Amino acid sequence: MYDMTISKDIIYIGASDKNIKIFENQYVLENGMSYNSYLIKDEKNVVLDTIDEKLTDKWIENLEKALKGEKPDYLIVSHMEPDHAYNIGKLAKKYPEMKIVGNQLTFNMLANFFKEIDFSNRKFVVMEGDVLDIGKHKLQFFMAPMVHWPEVMVTYEQTEKILFSADGFGKFGAIDAEEEWDSEARRYYFGIVGKYGMQVQALLKKATNLEIQMICPLHGPILKENLGYYLNKYHTWSSYQPEEEGIVIACSSIYGNTLKAVQKLAEILKEKGNKKVVIVDLTKEDWAESVANAFKYSHLIVASSSYNAGIFPPMKQFLNHLKERNYQNRTIGMIENGSWAPSAGKEMKSILEEMKNINIVEPMITIKSTISNENISQMEQLANEL
Repeated sequence: MYDMTISKDIIYIGASDKNIKIFENQYVLENGMSYNSYLIKDEKNVVLDTIDEKLTDKWIENLEKALKGEKPDYLIVSHMEPDHAYNIGKLAKKYPEMKIVGNQLTFNMLANFFKEIDFSNRKFVVMEGDVLDIGKHKLQFFMAPMVHWPEVMVTYEQTEKILFSADGFGKFGAIDAEEEWDSEARRYYFGIVGKYGMQVQALLKKATNLEIQMICPLHGPILKENLGYYLNKYHTWSSYQPEEEGIVIACSSIYGNTLKAVQKLAEILKEKGNKKVVIVDLTKEDWAESVANAFKYSHLIVASSSYNAGIFPPMKQFLNHLKERNYQNRTIGMIENGSWAPSAGKEMKSILEEMKNINIVEPMITIKSTISNENISQMEQLANEL
């Protein structure tokens, strides 16, 4: 069983939804989703974030059990997204003397989400570096704008050296999901935070000045060991550098002929010594996983059927997802297919050229319906260039 113990005074009060199949109405989930919340018991009791609407009853039960008849003095709001902030109103009504801790942007958003509640006399506004002394524990606040909303902040508990990292270092999956951290954390990062690499880098710089013994995110497991590994992953992801040498071939094929072409190309690439070649069928595979793979590896090949004088929609969606997330620093090859007027290559190139530091290699391969001997020769040349 997964150990959710943090410390004697810091108690996990979150919950997991193991039945949810899609997050934010767009991210497919295999193993549910966790919504993390924490209670610090001291001279003053502090709740760190609430959780999603669907788990309200379980969360209230966990909170009351941890409080043991006491009341919370403060609620720290790290992030105003409803999967973490839904129960702020409920908690504020239940404990009318409790102060709400946030930055000015937090309270601007709070008024939008909870128009029926007057928080004016309960606001505890903090700024960069401010410290809340609750007894043995000292809580220091650092702003993390656009990781991934503008009001986001993280909390560093100075006594036990714990970073409450908001959405940072989170992942998809229930808190006790038996799966490796990397895959679902990568998919989560690039799906949700990937656009804001510069802002993540700024937060990491702040973190380097802190002695961190534990990371407590708002999603996913509590990180207690080998923290350098997770920090290094975030550095790589947020600087848009590949994790591994390898080639992802992203394919959008209507009737299967473009897919057969990339399967042939994959054979050629492996024959030439490329140890890692990953084919992604954009018409069938999870788009967020496809995007994460594109960021994971050093090289990308895009292969698409032509469609309505442009590109087949799954490829267009894929490229737009990459562009939206600031995809950069990659070498890319292209394959287009068209039975009478191939058009995919021109539009794919147009989208790719809007991205930063993208090296498009020649030749771009044009297939007329099915691959020819000439195409195979071009694939040999493309493989050599890559």
